[in-house]
Formats: sequence, C-alpha cells, structure tokens
Amino acid sequence: MTRIIRDAKGGTMEIRRVQVTGGASFVVTLPKAWADEQKIKKNDPVGLEVQPDGALLVTKKITDEPVQRVKVIDSKSFSDPAFLFRMLIGAYITGFTTIRLTTKDRFPPFVRTVVRDFTQMTIGQEVVEETATSIAIKDLLNPAEMPFENTIRRMYVVARAMHEDAITALETRNKTLAHDVINRDTDADRLNWLVARQTNMIMQNALLSRKMTISPSMVMHYYMLSRIIERVGDHAVRIAEHALPIIDANVDKKVLTAIRKASAMSLETFDRSIVSFFDADMKEAHRNIESISALEKICGDINNMVLKLDTPVAINLGYIAESIRRSGEYAGDISETVINLLVEHEHGPHKSRAGK
Repeated sequence: MTRIIRDAKGGTMEIRRVQVTGGASFVVTLPKAWADEQKIKKNDPVGLEVQPDGALLVTKKITDEPVQRVKVIDSKSFSDPAFLFRMLIGAYITGFTTIRLTTKDRFPPFVRTVVRDFTQMTIGQEVVEETATSIAIKDLLNPAEMPFENTIRRMYVVARAMHEDAITALETRNKTLAHDVINRDTDADRLNWLVARQTNMIMQNALLSRKMTISPSMVMHYYMLSRIIERVGDHAVRIAEHALPIIDANVDKKVLTAIRKASAMSLETFDRSIVSFFDADMKEAHRNIESISALEKICGDINNMVLKLDTPVAINLGYIAESIRRSGEYAGDISETVINLLVEHEHGPHKSRAGK
C-alpha cells in the first residue's frame, strides 16, 4: 500500500511499507512512474548508495563516470559577445560535458573569438570539431584528476600573491605590477569556475563523490571557500585599480606605512584562516575571527589620516583601505566556515577530505 504525503510547498513524498521475503530480505517496490521515467526494465541493475545522513540513494547510474550532457547553443540568438561568453561559462559551470554552437549560415567573426577566449579561460575545455556552421567544445578533464583540496590551495596562493603585489605596486609606484595584478584576476576566476563545475557535477552524480573520496556536504564547504577566496582576489584587483590613479602622487609615508601594516594584518588573517581549515582547528578559527577587530581599527585610522590629503588621493586611498578590511573580513568568513564544518562533523572531517 502506498501513501502520499504533501508538504506546504506542494511537494510530495511516497510512503511505502517494507516487506520481508524469504524470512531475511527486506523489500521496497520502486514507484512505477519513476521507473518508467528512468526507463528501468525487469532485471535492470540499480545502484544503492548510503548517504551521510543515513538516506539511501537509488540510481540507475551504477558507474562513477561523469554524466554525458550536451548543450546546444544557437549563435544566431546572440549579437553581444559578452552575452555569448556568459552563456558558455554558464554551460561550463552547470556541468555540460559538450557544448555545441550552431548556425544556419557562417559564424560571425566574434563567435570564434569568444570561443577561443572561453577555452583559454577555462580548465579542460577544448574545441574538438569545427566547421563553417558548427563548433563543438568538449570537456577533456577527468574531475577526479583535480581534487578540491589542490584547487583551493592554488586559489589561496594566487589571491594572496595578488594582494601582496597590489600593495607593493602602490609602495614602489610600479604601474606594470599593478596592471599585472589586474590581469591575474582571470587565474582566480578560472579556478573558482572549476570548483563550481565540479560541485554541480557531483550534485548530478553522487557516485562521483565516492571516486573523489569526498562527501557531497564537504563539497559544498569547498564551494563556499572557493567563492570567498575569489572575492579576496577581487579586492586585490580593486587595490591595484585604485593605486593606478595615485601611483605618481606624493603620498605621506605615514599613510603608506599604515596601509602596509593593515595589509600585513589582513594577509595574516587570511593565512590563519586557510591553515585552520586544512588543520581542522576550531580554536584557531575562533581566535582568527576575534582578531579582525584590530584590522578594522587600523583601517578606520587610515581613513582619518587621508582626510588631510588631496581629494582624489584621499578617495583612492580610502577605497584601498576598504578593500584591505574586506579581505580580512572574508578571511573571517573562512574561519566561520571552519567552525560550521567542525560542528557538523563532531570529530572533524576526515583527513583525506580536509587536508593534512
């Protein structure tokens, strides 16, 4: 006998009684509508995967190979290169393994330019077929070959170096270095996109998480961490952008010293947040959050100091101080993520998932 429960949002859950056959085997029948939708027939194998919360996942897919999904995009619908690029990024992050662009006539020149930029800015995407009316882009990267831990560590190194170099560019009046920081934003973005893509792929294929030796809940923590680190990189870019207009200005050395001190405090907070994550150290994460108030104070002092300077210089230095503060606060967000993670896993996440 089947009973259906409806929730407040209109969703339904079928309640089926467990039967016992042969005195030892427990049996629950599968919903016919679901079996028909999945094209499951008599004697077909299905996979059973126990989830961390004790739920049992029933799936037709019994291998951990990525689900082959094709996204077809009619390029005739796009006249704006930026819009087409965002569509490609969206298809990439969503987890499509093949992206096919089509057209009835010849592609306008900008399409091939966008495709080239897309394959250069994403990891694992390559053009595998190209004609006058069709371009196929295929994912050649095995998700298991890029563990989340390695990507996060790389993102941290990239974002930290960007911040450090942006401050150095201001101090040394190095315009080339400031522009280089701005250009490096792509490095952080492409790694963040990769984490988002792998997260979506695991959500679509739970068996993939087993191959990557990581639980779906841990995947979400890595995804949140990736988003935060990407924002630290964004603020490094803002520091470089606001340094450029005043790089030749005569800035008081006391202000530059205070900015360097604030930057060092922000980066120290960032460093400790990453260490506390990979060491699963709740106490260190808590201390890190408590230290942010000192950073906020010195950034407030910088804002008061620059009020005596010329308006354009004062405005840009104020924005730089703000980005330094925000970077430290984002590091605090990482520490909060650590605490949330360790509360969820009472004894801490397994070392193979949290790093050693």
